[in-house]
Amino acid sequence: MSSDIKKYHFVGIGGIGMCGLAEYLLLNGQIVTGSDMNPSENTTRLEKLGAQIKFGHSRENIGDCDVLVYSSAVSPDNPERMIAAERRIPTLRRAELLGQIFATKSSRIAISGTHGKTTTTAMVGQVMTFAGKEPLIFNGGLLKISGSSLQIGNGNMVIAEADEFDRSFLELSPTQAIITTIETEHLDCYQNLADIKDAFYKFTAKIPDNGQVIACTDEKEIPEFLRKINRPFTTYGLNNGEFQASNIQLSQNSSSFVVYHEKESLGSVQLNVPGRHNIKNALAAVALAFLFDIPFHTVQKALAAFQGVKRRFDIIYESQALMLIDDYAHHPSEITATLTAARKGWQRRIVAVFQPHLYSRTRHFYKEFAQSLQIADVIVILDIYAARETPSEGTSARLIFDAIKKTRNLDVYFTATKDDALKLLKEIKRNGDMIITLGAGDVNKILPKLME
Repeated sequence: MSSDIKKYHFVGIGGIGMCGLAEYLLLNGQIVTGSDMNPSENTTRLEKLGAQIKFGHSRENIGDCDVLVYSSAVSPDNPERMIAAERRIPTLRRAELLGQIFATKSSRIAISGTHGKTTTTAMVGQVMTFAGKEPLIFNGGLLKISGSSLQIGNGNMVIAEADEFDRSFLELSPTQAIITTIETEHLDCYQNLADIKDAFYKFTAKIPDNGQVIACTDEKEIPEFLRKINRPFTTYGLNNGEFQASNIQLSQNSSSFVVYHEKESLGSVQLNVPGRHNIKNALAAVALAFLFDIPFHTVQKALAAFQGVKRRFDIIYESQALMLIDDYAHHPSEITATLTAARKGWQRRIVAVFQPHLYSRTRHFYKEFAQSLQIADVIVILDIYAARETPSEGTSARLIFDAIKKTRNLDVYFTATKDDALKLLKEIKRNGDMIITLGAGDVNKILPKLME
């Protein structure tokens, strides 16, 4: 990062990947302005720290900034990007700015994978914090403990969620990298699974010879992937790997298990987040801690104290009569993991309220969505949250609805809007239900109204 830059303007400053970078700059004495379509929890926090934020996008918003920062979701015809180009103001993708900050530390840990990045980043950050490493952390979700995606640390370690979308993670130069999963995803910017794997090969090639890849060999694509990389690697998993979990006990919002390294017991771990997928995430943190010679008792304390991340099996309300949960799951594998955790942990009727995210993702995965949602007892499907995409003819959430109806005679409903979904839920809910909102859009806005 250049010390000459004093004023940054963020287009889409409230986005989860953008707000942490803006907060970092503010806390380091930089002037930050920004714009977004609507106020949010993130913009409110940044304004309290001194950011000047305008709502709506306009050429006038950028003022006299030295650099304009934008995310991959902001198109080239955005008026603020256009005026910056006309005035020859330097611009940076969000990933480029993260890469510049990332490069300032000697230990650079990147958490990658098509699923599980956010929670794993948070767990790794917690372990390294308990170990006294004072890490700088950039997460892709809001930590429950702080309400921010950023944790400032003065040590020589940075931990960052490494997003494969738009090949953003290729801007990072990690010394260690975790790969949680490699699956077909983001087909709006990748051609197919082979294209995604090629990006992961390029990502791991950036790791130095004395670095390390840590990967989950339970995942179908990982073993072959590791055989083709020319880097040292460590493996973990529930069924395979150098680090494994045994004696797994799942109970509501918690789990316990014994960690084995090369068939030798290290000890037990207690987690206060549900599901077998979170045990895998914890094993990744254990394996990384082992590389840094962190005592296992420190890892145990850190993971036992882990409170989770907002919108990741986030329990909004719980009573005997009703349980409300919000989850960011927006890929079939993530929905399967979330609903399985609910099914294994509680004896409640599960009502899944799913809002598909992106037309392209719905078009490519509607059959897989239909399959994963059937873990629930009742399914409510909203129409697609378009996000960065424009409507696509012939693609709607009814594809998922119809696919479920063809395979099983489940209680499944289609509602076009959140208001319609809210009315329906009030009609169909029973005493003791668990209602789970699923999706990367704004489906979670239903929950406060249900609580009323």
